[in-house]
Amino acid sequence: MTKCSFLHKLLGMRLRIALAFVAAAVLAVSAVAAQGRRGGGAMNGAFRARWAEPEDFDGGFQFCRMVTRQSPQGDSNSWDVDYPRADINLSIRLSELTRTPVSMDQNEDPKIILVNPATPLLFRCPFVMMTEPGNAYFTTEEAATLRSYLQRGGFLWADDYWGERAWEFFENSIRQVLPSATYPIVDLPRDHLLFHQMLDASKVPQIPGIGYWDGRDRTWERSPRENVPHIRAILDDRGRIMVLFTHDTDFGDSYEQEAANPEYFMKFSVPGYAFGINVLIYAMTH
Repeated sequence: MTKCSFLHKLLGMRLRIALAFVAAAVLAVSAVAAQGRRGGGAMNGAFRARWAEPEDFDGGFQFCRMVTRQSPQGDSNSWDVDYPRADINLSIRLSELTRTPVSMDQNEDPKIILVNPATPLLFRCPFVMMTEPGNAYFTTEEAATLRSYLQRGGFLWADDYWGERAWEFFENSIRQVLPSATYPIVDLPRDHLLFHQMLDASKVPQIPGIGYWDGRDRTWERSPRENVPHIRAILDDRGRIMVLFTHDTDFGDSYEQEAANPEYFMKFSVPGYAFGINVLIYAMTH
C-alpha cells in the first residue's frame, strides 16, 4: 500500500480523533475511511468549474467561492489558489464531522460553486470564501451588493495573503464595502466563540503553504518577520462577524494538501480543519 493511499484510509479517523484531542497512539482505521469518503486525492472524472445557478441551492451546504477582479498594484496571486481541492475537502470534512447536509453532485463530490460579488445569487450563500485577496478590488456595483449581503447576515472569509502590502491593498478594497468609521477591524482573541464554536481551535498555529514548509520550524511564506498569524474581523452592531481575515497564514493549503505529507497533515491540517469547521458552523448559525 502506498503512503498516500494509507493516509487516505486513515484520514477520516485521524480527523475525528485528533480534533477531539485523543492520544495519537489510539489511531486506527475508521468507519468513515472504510466507507470510501474521498479527500486529498483525485476526483471522479474531470473537474469543471461552475458558476452558481438557482437550481444549485437545494437546501444543503454549498461552498461558495468568490471570483474577484484583480489589480497589478496589489500583492497576491489569483482568486483560484487552492481551488477546487480545498473547497471540496473542507466540504467533505464538514459532512463527516457534523450533521450538516452537504449538497453532492452526480459523482458524489460536494457541489462547489463560483459567485461574482454583484450576483443576486450571493444572497443564497450563508458563507463565501476569498483566497489571496491582496490584489482584489470591487466595482461600485459589486461593493454595494457585497455590502448588502454582509449587512443582511452574510459571511465573507478572506484567507492566505502575506505581508503589509497585501494587507493594505485589501483593507482599502474592503473599505469600499464597509467604511472604517462604522466598521472597524478588530483582532479576535483566542477565547472568542469562533475558536470554540464546535471544536477547540484556540491553539491553531500559523499555517504555511506546503511548498514553503521546511519540515521543521518554518511557518511563514515570505519573511521571518511574518511569523505571527493575524486573525481579525469586522463585526456588525450586535458583535456578529461579517468579514473574517486570516492574514499571514494559509488555511486553504491545510485543506488542499491534507494528503501530501502525513506530518504536514497532523501539524497543520488537523488544527486547520478544527478552525474551518468552526467558521462554517458559525457562519450558518449567526
